[in-house]
Amino acid sequence: MPVTYQNPRYAYRRPDAVGRAGPEEAPVVIAGGGLVGLTLALDLARRGTASVLLDEDDTVSFGSRAICWAKRTLEIMGRLGLGQRFLDKGITWNQGRVYVQDREAYAFDLLPEQGHEFPAFVNLQQYYAEEWLVAACEATGLVDLRWKNRVASVERRPDGALLGIETPDGPYRLHAQWLLACDGARSLAREQLGLEFLGQVFRDRFLIADIVMRAPFPAERRFWFDPPFHPGQSVLLHKQPDDVWRIDFQLGWDADPEEEKRPEKVRARVAQMLGEDIPFELEWVSVYTFRCRRLERFRHGRILFVGDSAHQVSPFGARGGNGGVQDADNLAWKLDAVLRGAAPEALLDSYDAERIPAAEENILNSTRSTDFITPKNGAARAYRDAVLALTTATPAARPWVNSGRLSRPAVLRGSPLGTPGGEDAPLPPGAPAVDAPVLNRGRADWLLRHLGGTGFTLLALAGEGAPPPEAPPGIARLVVGETETTGGLFDHAGLVARRWGLAPGEAVLLRPDQHVAARFAVAETHAIAAAHRRAMGHAA
Repeated sequence: MPVTYQNPRYAYRRPDAVGRAGPEEAPVVIAGGGLVGLTLALDLARRGTASVLLDEDDTVSFGSRAICWAKRTLEIMGRLGLGQRFLDKGITWNQGRVYVQDREAYAFDLLPEQGHEFPAFVNLQQYYAEEWLVAACEATGLVDLRWKNRVASVERRPDGALLGIETPDGPYRLHAQWLLACDGARSLAREQLGLEFLGQVFRDRFLIADIVMRAPFPAERRFWFDPPFHPGQSVLLHKQPDDVWRIDFQLGWDADPEEEKRPEKVRARVAQMLGEDIPFELEWVSVYTFRCRRLERFRHGRILFVGDSAHQVSPFGARGGNGGVQDADNLAWKLDAVLRGAAPEALLDSYDAERIPAAEENILNSTRSTDFITPKNGAARAYRDAVLALTTATPAARPWVNSGRLSRPAVLRGSPLGTPGGEDAPLPPGAPAVDAPVLNRGRADWLLRHLGGTGFTLLALAGEGAPPPEAPPGIARLVVGETETTGGLFDHAGLVARRWGLAPGEAVLLRPDQHVAARFAVAETHAIAAAHRRAMGHAA
């Protein structure tokens, strides 16, 4: 098989605690050095919080794995300093097409509106994202990356967790005041605590084939129902960098995974799809089963589960990796605030209150997609086939087609941290911030680059005769003006006012993760301070 990416090998260092009688102490330990664990470590480090990150391997992931990075995840990576790398290396796409047999049923555009720094999606192999995250973590000097440190046991304690770690030089113990379990779908931490998933495993299998080819296909998502080259099943196609293409073939529950992964069998399937005139080579092959499930709770005292260790969804919809990154985005600022003594430990209960509904939304959408793609009985199949038959002649039927509802950011409705008011606004409390172009001292800029640093921000719109409100101590203020002379940033296209639903003199309080905490038609200092306290988990 060709190799378009060479996995880096990171140096193992003997931990000082090997051979000691007592355990090593660490305030924050992250179990799992994959996408989510690295994102969480970097986010904490950007806020000044150190962590120990444990990984049983000495490299990034093998195979492309998660490849579709949604706009919200790209914005998070932008805040962490990596967004431009995703844009420069990745394959940008906003459009998708759905086919039924050999006809195009319809096409769709996921970002028809202009004026955003990041597109709807960028396709990029997960190993690139992880490699960049490793380098960024190392550059902070606050992430103790321990390769070939395998977590062998987890003992929950009132003051944290006691870990048993195995290394090439022998075992040691590590006491974590806070353990962040980012150790994936086969989480040892979850197993050691005896926690079970709620949800279901679907009786179907899919084959992933990453192939290397030069083909004239456009950079867009293509999905086939019952194509002539794979009758009775479904197929998904995505372009990645380095002339790598991802193909997902539905196999059915009775398929033998080992038999289906044989190179000669995979090549035959791909050749039947592409035709004899397009040469290709296999790079990576895997077989997976749909799982849509989650833990009942993500927080267990001082152990918190993040990403696939907490919840799992089917790949169609790109909700797994994106959801995990958004978990990290939600948790990092809260844990940092608790560790600094700026917020009570109860603030971390909001991680459950906010991310469990987000996981439920992903599971619901993923389950519906799975049920449509792989009907479980004759009635479900008859309904699906009838919907597909209507799509060409009846545009109104197209929204009923479900080839994977693509990842969208969660709106944290009902969050205990949000201040009521403004629920009918374009961005109500709990909504993620929306980008818009601005001018900064006459130069083109983007609004989100100025939001979500290490603390809270009061975004205020200023106009002639409507000066911006003051921000209480401890809250940064960002003023956007309707004219060049009324604010620090100039809303030259009027999109900040329109997308945020702001009039001059009004303001919005933003959390460190760029979610709306409160809106103010009359932005009085005491009301802003009260909303800030509520968003930090303090009792009213």
